[in-house]
Amino acid sequence: MRAVHALVHRDLLRLSSQHVHTALMLVQPVLYLFALGGGLAALIPESTLGVGYQAYLFPGILMMTVQTPALTVGIRLITDRQSGYLRELLMAPVGRSTLLLGVCAGGTAVAAVQGAVLLALAGTVGLPYDPVLLALLLACMVLASFTITALSLALAVTLARPEVFGMLLGLVMMPLLFLSGAFFPLHALPGWARALASVNPLAHGVDLLRRSIALRVPEHAAAGIEWFGRQPSLLLEAAALLTVGAAALVWAAHRFGRPE
Repeated sequence: MRAVHALVHRDLLRLSSQHVHTALMLVQPVLYLFALGGGLAALIPESTLGVGYQAYLFPGILMMTVQTPALTVGIRLITDRQSGYLRELLMAPVGRSTLLLGVCAGGTAVAAVQGAVLLALAGTVGLPYDPVLLALLLACMVLASFTITALSLALAVTLARPEVFGMLLGLVMMPLLFLSGAFFPLHALPGWARALASVNPLAHGVDLLRRSIALRVPEHAAAGIEWFGRQPSLLLEAAALLTVGAAALVWAAHRFGRPE
């Protein structure tokens, strides 16, 4: 536990010291919310979504905010291995799986903290500053951050070069984001795209955020992920996302535990 705490503390110190980098990572989702959301709000009537487009877009913006720092954990693991820092870290008197757990916990914490900052914009899209609603959204972001971080680490332990990791992410992340329901309703997509969305972790993260909002603000309810023609319960969907993240972390720990 001390080793995990030390790694989480290291990541939080890095976040607090890199003010410009942190601010720039928050600029993109804010621009999407107000530039894209404001521009398309006039073109997409509320009758289509049930709410204003910016309010519909807000859960997707929260997901965008947490996915970037969560994914960079994988790149940092590869660069730490190349620089020799990881080798020094492995000299600590703890197991490799413990170190990987600490890296995952640190990445999850950083992503969740950045997502929490964006919750301050909830009022600008018509959402109330309800403590229960904010707590639900924060819990969903922590869960999504953990799953994305674990998947990023599972990919990073199999690759040796950060360039390959970056190219692979650039190839798959934008399609996954557009198939997440962050920008447009999933029911408007063709059947094959909805099938892909049902196994997309980002789509489940966005759906959890949107359904959490609907629990406290019923008029913001929107159709989302369906399994075999039916919408799963909120707890079942959260459990599925947690299972994916846990399985990815266990596999990454098994692969990371092999001596190099």
